[in-house]
Amino acid sequence: MLKILHLSDIHMGSGFSHGRINPETGLNTRLEDFIQTLSRCIDRAIEEPVDLVLFGGDAFPDATPPPYVQEAFASQFRRLVDAEIPTVLLVGNHDQHAQGQGGASLCIYRTLGVPGFVVGDRIETHRFQTHNGPVQVMTLPWLTRSALLSRPETENLSLAEVNHLLIDRLKVVLESEVRRLDPQVPTILLAHLMADNARYGAERFLAVGKGFTLPLSLLARPCFDYVALGHVHKHQVLCENPPVVYPGSIERVDFSEEKEAKGYILVHLAKGQTQFEFCPLPVRNFYTLQVDLSQSDDPQATLLAALAKKDLTEAVVRVIYQLRSDQLDLIDTAALHQSLNLAHSYTIQAELVSQLARPRLPELGVGQGIDPLEALKTYLENREDLTDIRTELLDAAEGLLMGESWQSTEADLEDSLEDEATQLRLL
Repeated sequence: MLKILHLSDIHMGSGFSHGRINPETGLNTRLEDFIQTLSRCIDRAIEEPVDLVLFGGDAFPDATPPPYVQEAFASQFRRLVDAEIPTVLLVGNHDQHAQGQGGASLCIYRTLGVPGFVVGDRIETHRFQTHNGPVQVMTLPWLTRSALLSRPETENLSLAEVNHLLIDRLKVVLESEVRRLDPQVPTILLAHLMADNARYGAERFLAVGKGFTLPLSLLARPCFDYVALGHVHKHQVLCENPPVVYPGSIERVDFSEEKEAKGYILVHLAKGQTQFEFCPLPVRNFYTLQVDLSQSDDPQATLLAALAKKDLTEAVVRVIYQLRSDQLDLIDTAALHQSLNLAHSYTIQAELVSQLARPRLPELGVGQGIDPLEALKTYLENREDLTDIRTELLDAAEGLLMGESWQSTEADLEDSLEDEATQLRLL
């Protein structure tokens, strides 16, 4: 039985805004977090030792990372070379140029002829003879529409029709590759993609390029003993037989991942009897603290009490508190900053309640086609803060309605009135 370590979505060099400069090294502390986490993965691969390492794509935030970030990545994977552990580096969407041509950040390993390293930038099967037997790995890098279709083929087609055409074309290419497999040798599909029943994480916002979603049925085939996926940052198992697994990213990229466990997969591979386990990694905590102070008699005390309930030591923290405009002077920002001094980094955001939600007035009869001026009068009767400019607002509204057909929802009406009121106050 072969041992394989499957990790993905390193994104080394991400999240610098959540860190600070380490004066001893000159590096951003978030970069140091990513290096340390990757180092733990490599440590496990060497300690086992594993027969093969599979990287599922997205080494960096983009295809042209700074040299010192590339060096940090290479210094960790170089340890696998020294340990004589073969490694497959798959090209993800972030490893490609903006035009979707090639994996610039990873192809250097092939150009340099790094021993035991294979770069998966095309649909191809790679065969390895490990200490515990042979294994074959089919690579399926991040595919764009232009990779499978020409412009004339997609002219005058809807997006759905283009996607169907893409999947049909990919089925043909994969089937051709499957026929070349040795049915007696354990087989892995290593792919960077979005499967149709996977749950999105931060990659929804980070994704670049024109990718497409693939049906699980295209992946969960009996010819594969393990399907190693990359791209989705949340660990999930899409199928048990054969195992179709996203390990997730190894570090938190942003606050959208604050509740997700991070780690890698240790696979015990054999023909028809693969087992695997998720190995969690200790990563820096991200916390969002959202506090509504609008109904508090002592908003400062309420906010500080909420912060004290959580251990924020060395965590990346964002504090969002809602309050009324008349409570602004009751918040001691110096004390607030002092309460967060144990956090690794933090941001503070105050939001006025009037900006978060607008009360609706049932008297306006939304959707009943009432007269706009009558709606305005009803609205103003419920806004004591606009009493002084009530006449001016009514005159302005009447002028807007003269000679025009007016169709508006209550929300549209309130937006217009707020703008008018703001302008009049400025005058």
